[in-house]
Amino acid sequence: MRRRRSSRRIALRRAAFAAACLGLLAALIGAAFAGSRSTLAEGTEIAGLDVGGVTVGEATRLLVARAESVEDVPVVFAADGAVYRIAASQLGVVADWRAAVRAAAAENDGFGPVRGYRRLHTRLFGAAISPPLSVYAGALDYKLDQISAAVGRAGVDAKLVRNGLSIDVVPGRAGSRLDREAASELIVRTLGGFDRSSGVQLPVVHSGPKVTAAALVRAARQARTALSAPVQVTYGATRWRLPRWRLAELLQLPSDGETSVSIAGRGAEAYLERLARTVGRAPRDAVFAVTANGRIRVVPSAPGLQLDVPATVRALTAAAFSPTNRVAPLAVRVAQPARTTADARKMGIREVVSSYTTTYGGTAGRLHNVQLVAELLDGALIAPGATFSFNDTTGERNAAKGFETAPVIINGELQNGIGGGVCQVSTTVFNAAFEAGLPIEQRHNHALYISHYPLGRDATVNYPDLDLRFGNDTEHWLQLRAFVSPGSLTVNLYGTPVDRRVESETSPLTVTGKVPVKKLEDPTLVKGKRVVELVGAPPRATEVHRTVYGADGTLLYENTWRSAYVGEPTVVRVGTKRPPKKPKPALGKDGKPEAAAVAGGPAGVRPSAPKGAGSPTGAPTLP
Repeated sequence: MRRRRSSRRIALRRAAFAAACLGLLAALIGAAFAGSRSTLAEGTEIAGLDVGGVTVGEATRLLVARAESVEDVPVVFAADGAVYRIAASQLGVVADWRAAVRAAAAENDGFGPVRGYRRLHTRLFGAAISPPLSVYAGALDYKLDQISAAVGRAGVDAKLVRNGLSIDVVPGRAGSRLDREAASELIVRTLGGFDRSSGVQLPVVHSGPKVTAAALVRAARQARTALSAPVQVTYGATRWRLPRWRLAELLQLPSDGETSVSIAGRGAEAYLERLARTVGRAPRDAVFAVTANGRIRVVPSAPGLQLDVPATVRALTAAAFSPTNRVAPLAVRVAQPARTTADARKMGIREVVSSYTTTYGGTAGRLHNVQLVAELLDGALIAPGATFSFNDTTGERNAAKGFETAPVIINGELQNGIGGGVCQVSTTVFNAAFEAGLPIEQRHNHALYISHYPLGRDATVNYPDLDLRFGNDTEHWLQLRAFVSPGSLTVNLYGTPVDRRVESETSPLTVTGKVPVKKLEDPTLVKGKRVVELVGAPPRATEVHRTVYGADGTLLYENTWRSAYVGEPTVVRVGTKRPPKKPKPALGKDGKPEAAAVAGGPAGVRPSAPKGAGSPTGAPTLP
């Protein structure tokens, strides 16, 4: 046991001694290669230039001098066969050589033996240091734009071209573009170095066409077959011949990456539209006609015929692409009316529910506008639970629709404007809905009182803000009809009568203020004189109360419409002319004033004004 322990201690001592010797040897080797910290390690290269064994300052001076010697020497860059000579000074490429030297020194620095082993590694395997580089971005982008414009070429797909009645295949062409990111990095890195002896190939990306000539072989064969002979179009016993030149107009050759030929495009659309008009017949909706006794008769609907365009295109395509069966039967289907006879009868439009008539006159423009807007309203249908809108039904009343200039109220004054007379129609419609006992959702009175409208029951409209709206709260449809005759307008609401009882009461028209006065300066009147040009009217107001009862006597609605009308100003002309100056009396020989002779009377006597004399215009004057 003692011998074993003793031998174990001896082995440990020997191992410790050997390790110490090895550590000492390693330290000696590291110290041997450590060198001076002021010099760069052997094997160090910066930008390809060997700077090993020289001091940090000498390496910096060497690199700067070498860079200055080549900064104006161009490097030859090539891209897709084109050559570009670019110097570092042109693009402002500058290397930070001091930073590169510091990096090289730091890579082989450290505590004595550690530095030695690092320098030994550099001596054996070398160390390549690249300096930090800067470039003037604007100059680089400008140069890259030039190269990209010269190198870049868009790829062109192969295509089919029709020359007369023949089809040719035009091959595609590959495209190319400069890889700007890779080219930018390569140009700056090359110009930041010292090698100017060899050219540099810039990266160019090539891309083939999406559609090749081989991909169009089938389409070319189909197109040639389509133009090889005429096609016969049939509809029952009727035959149409499609000649080859017409078929050429119907063909749509491949484009935008497609590889198939088809019957499509503007030529095909125009031809199909003509076919549709030839074989088609529009369906006729059921409509409502007024009989002699004032009731409604349903004019029956009728189905129509309509060209089935997708099916017809398929038939034309099959015939055109077939070398033998070149007959295309048209596909025609029955077109049903939007409103059938049965639908119209279910709507419940049978007889007059309400009617109202107003009389009118005025200028030719006003009479024209009344008739025009009545035509726009005539026949309007109002579904159960729906709301009728005057503005939505007629749209904007403007000159483009044929409305003319006529007297109209603008900002409380009677002026000329487009659409004068429309309110004659809106007032008549309002009163028809009023008498029908329908709920009135929106109504506006005129700014001025108009005596020929029912008192308190006028309704003005203005697109799009002032509207007339009423609802259909019955269980059946309503139809509005407008009948214009010389001097009168009648609006009827047709539907299923609900036997409502409508009672109304109108309060007297009362004055609510003074007559406004509008003064106009008149330079023809002497100051202090006033002439009444137009007699105005005071502001007035009234209200209408309506009570609506159902057929069983139930109260349905109770409404009050208040109407306030602004005053119409009395227009007064006020004189602004200065009175004439009195003439000075003439002097006699003795220097005293002579008595002025007045024509038609004795000297010194002035004529008196005749009775009834007024202003120079003969109009009454006001003090």
